[in-house]
Amino acid sequence: MTAASLIDPVEFSCDLIRRPSVTPADAGAMDLVHRKLEGLGFTCRRMKFGEIENLYARRGTTGPNLCFAGHTDVVPVGDAGAWSQDPFEAAIESGVLFGRGAVDMKSAIAAFTSAVAATLAKGEPTGSISFLITGDEEGVAQDGTRKVVETLAAEGEVIDHCVVGEPSSSTAFGDMIKIGRRGSINAWITVEGRQGHVAYPQRAANPIPVLVALLARLQGRVLDNGYTGFQPSNLEVTTIDVGNTATNVIPAQAKARINIRFNPAHKGDDLAAWIAAECIAAGRTFEGEVHLDTVVSGEAFLTEPGPFTDVVAAAVEAAAGRKPELSTTGGTSDARFIRALCPVVEFGLVGATMHAVDERAPVAEIRQLAHAYEILIERYFQAFGA
Repeated sequence: MTAASLIDPVEFSCDLIRRPSVTPADAGAMDLVHRKLEGLGFTCRRMKFGEIENLYARRGTTGPNLCFAGHTDVVPVGDAGAWSQDPFEAAIESGVLFGRGAVDMKSAIAAFTSAVAATLAKGEPTGSISFLITGDEEGVAQDGTRKVVETLAAEGEVIDHCVVGEPSSSTAFGDMIKIGRRGSINAWITVEGRQGHVAYPQRAANPIPVLVALLARLQGRVLDNGYTGFQPSNLEVTTIDVGNTATNVIPAQAKARINIRFNPAHKGDDLAAWIAAECIAAGRTFEGEVHLDTVVSGEAFLTEPGPFTDVVAAAVEAAAGRKPELSTTGGTSDARFIRALCPVVEFGLVGATMHAVDERAPVAEIRQLAHAYEILIERYFQAFGA
């Protein structure tokens, strides 16, 4: 019996895409996953935090527990008129599935579900399979995987290894697996001065030169020259706002926001302390005040190459016909939370059109992804099962 005859990954992908689950909306997407997994014999547990729908489902009670993690939420479509297809119609044209979530990452959820169905048709695995699905990956990520992981850890739930279905492939299906990610810290800097007339600067306190000099000092530091398996950390200024519409007024306030993507050479709290120290220094000789808020959205992590990454890489190579690169490039994902429970890797479709107008995935590659996951499950339990 083939995977397609049990759960067709393309049909299931279409069903999920037709639910416009733009964060934090669910639009029934989680119900679809819930029903499909219940039909496969999973014990499903809905875990709602705030307005976010989450699901943890497990089939089996013994170890090892192989988990698949993903998200049903998607980013907004932007200008819907710029799409060649309705972003939530799930249209297939010339063998390509169009729709928001086709790549990131409803098709991966469908593919892994299909792979599990095919696996179970051949017999019971020597262990457990679980799903950790959230509706808050594309948003602020406070009420999604982060809280599910915290809850599962407090309850003593054991997950031995996890595969996240993010679109990890770079330019060709199966050319890359993500085994780590850089960390991320955001900082909001506000310099409060004193408004005045430009002809009488002595009566004002201009916040702009203070902010510009502060940003120059922050950008002037070479954070590092890289870390084994990681590119160098980088600090980027993402906005500078003054809001001054007049040509003859010294403004009272200037704001900036920065983001640092950092490798394991740093910890988020250490970088936050450094930014805070620079802000304090910038305010020492200024008549106004310098305020700072920082949020560490994730620490850097690395799943060391070994038996688990070997199993995943071999499965990908068997399905894709190419040996994948083990990479740490790209942005953040929910793997940053799951790493607290177990080793985690990311493998999915080519990510070229994620978050873009006309997000799309070749139908053949969705089926190929389901096949890769099926091989992965089989080889995982051969390597780690009792």
